[in-house]
Amino acid sequence: MLNERDLKGIFVPVVTPFLPNAELDMDSYRNYLGKLVEQEIQGLVINGTTGEAPTVSWEEVAALVHTTRECMAGRPNAIPIVIGTGTNDTVSTVKRTEMAGQLGADAVLVVTPYYSRPSQEGILEHFRRVAQVGVPVIAYEVPSRTGVRITADSMKRIMDLNGVIGLKDSSGGTGLLSELTRLGTKPVLCGEDLYFHAMLSQGASGGILASANVNTSAFIQVYRLASEGDLNGARTHFDLLVPLIQRLFQESNPSPLKWLLARQGILSSDTLRLPMGPITKALQLELERTLPL
Repeated sequence: MLNERDLKGIFVPVVTPFLPNAELDMDSYRNYLGKLVEQEIQGLVINGTTGEAPTVSWEEVAALVHTTRECMAGRPNAIPIVIGTGTNDTVSTVKRTEMAGQLGADAVLVVTPYYSRPSQEGILEHFRRVAQVGVPVIAYEVPSRTGVRITADSMKRIMDLNGVIGLKDSSGGTGLLSELTRLGTKPVLCGEDLYFHAMLSQGASGGILASANVNTSAFIQVYRLASEGDLNGARTHFDLLVPLIQRLFQESNPSPLKWLLARQGILSSDTLRLPMGPITKALQLELERTLPL
């Protein structure tokens, strides 16, 4: 299982490949994963936003985890697996976290409860109940998707819970990280790709970055340079990645990413499950012109 010291470097949230009929495409998944696990990444995140978690059943999550372990069999160092288990219902989140533990998850990613817009105390109690399961918890703050924002003081209290090992910060800036750094806290991973360099500069320990599915080694190099104290060098390398990041998030993730992976021949199809849909022709043309294919 992961601990606080392990939350560093690049964690890649994986896509969930589908066939044109919207069934799981395990052949594409094996091909795609085979390329990722050759990189010096620190973890894989299954069933996150990038994996279209709202439309993926738990049975499918289990199948993805088993296939991931098969792909890593025989490797000298297995890459840790983080499973997204967060919902807006505490009871179901606890149950999913228990099931993730049974699947051998090294940690779980638990998003702030969405839609209900609970109080700060309700959010704290939600994470307290999940952390009591015994599987290491990475809290996930993404107010643009959840409709509620956790205050720095509340997040510090969440991070202080036994069993919570860190935070994926997709809060839309560096303000929360700055406050947590001032208060003294557990590791924070950048979850907002465009802020990766800025957050590394302010003390983030790495990132869970959808864009790192593409040109993964370049993201690893940005992290490596920053961790060695060469923030200027890291900035130079990161600036080269900015156009890629901007286009991958120009329309809702993971639609652009799946299109690009299919265009590169890594996936057999860019199929998404409704309500997610394909990217526009305009963005396809931009990706064709500006990205290495």
